[in-house]
Amino acid sequence: MSWREELLLLIKELTQLPGPSGYEHRVRDKVVELVKPYADRLWIDAWGNVIAVKKGKTSDRRLMLAAHMDEIGLFVSHIEDDGFLRAIPIGGVLERTLLYQRVIVVTRTGRMIRGVIGLKPPHVIKPEEAQKVPELRELFIDIGASSKEEVEKLGVRNGDIVVFDRDVSELSGNRITGKAFDDRVGVAVLIKALEMMGQPEVDAYFVFTVQEEVGLKGARTSAYGITPDVALAVDVTIASDVPGVAKSEWFTRLGRGPAIKIVDGRNATGLIAHPKVVDFLVTLAEKHKIPYQLDVVPGGTTDASIIALNKDGVPAGTVSIPSRYIHSPVEVLDLEDVYNASKLAAAFASEATEEWIKSLKGMVIK
Repeated sequence: MSWREELLLLIKELTQLPGPSGYEHRVRDKVVELVKPYADRLWIDAWGNVIAVKKGKTSDRRLMLAAHMDEIGLFVSHIEDDGFLRAIPIGGVLERTLLYQRVIVVTRTGRMIRGVIGLKPPHVIKPEEAQKVPELRELFIDIGASSKEEVEKLGVRNGDIVVFDRDVSELSGNRITGKAFDDRVGVAVLIKALEMMGQPEVDAYFVFTVQEEVGLKGARTSAYGITPDVALAVDVTIASDVPGVAKSEWFTRLGRGPAIKIVDGRNATGLIAHPKVVDFLVTLAEKHKIPYQLDVVPGGTTDASIIALNKDGVPAGTVSIPSRYIHSPVEVLDLEDVYNASKLAAAFASEATEEWIKSLKGMVIK
């Protein structure tokens, strides 16, 4: 099987599993199954993060690589008397991506019920309403039921999770589209990196985190437990190579390689990547002839921003996969970027030396 076929199959396996923030257990089970053959130690912590360790030649230093398992979604918040469901968001859900989408409602027993997100017909709305993106409170989920009692007989209740109903589809060349690429693709990158690498010089902790979309929570708790000396997050980033964005505003483009983050977020919410981590990633990319882009992003952030603040501070960076239409059911990316990100993450974990990590730490002046 070619690298392309392997990656496509892996991404399909990971993205078809429903796993919004706080409900990542189905994804977690698959990750454990996939990384178990390659990890020297493997456990699930109290918060639900999966931690796989590749033992190094020395255990004096710890390297942490993180990718989050959760996706955006919805919670059922109310069942109408006529059988329609109301919902509230899990993570950064945008109303404009929800309208007339197919969804899956997952009950507490694991039953999956298909539905669609509806809105009152366009023929009866006021002219001014037609000019606006409908708010979430105006939308409803239609699972085909005719009454609240019918919904309850199906096992649906308040608090059940809702995710997009969308399979991975192939576009032209190496381009694919689907839901939950943010960040199941990062999870796939770390799984492939763990497969690719040999024994590292220092202990490498591969962490598959929970609840990133609602506040980077799994990264915060896992970093506290691991106390890494240096960290790398793997996530998606904005690919702005689409109509309506001026070329001078392009941040990254599909097919040009993984993006090495310089900065993201706004003010206190983001990360200014450690310059030495950036330089090391660039050196590795050039050494291994891996194409790369430098990423300067005005919004959004990754697990790296909270790991960097762990205890007395952690030098951190991010490798990202450019993706169009992030936080939608039709995200688009290039498989070659995913493959090259896997090679770069594997090189980072394999070739980070104890001496280099020591050079990142502070110094005693007196």
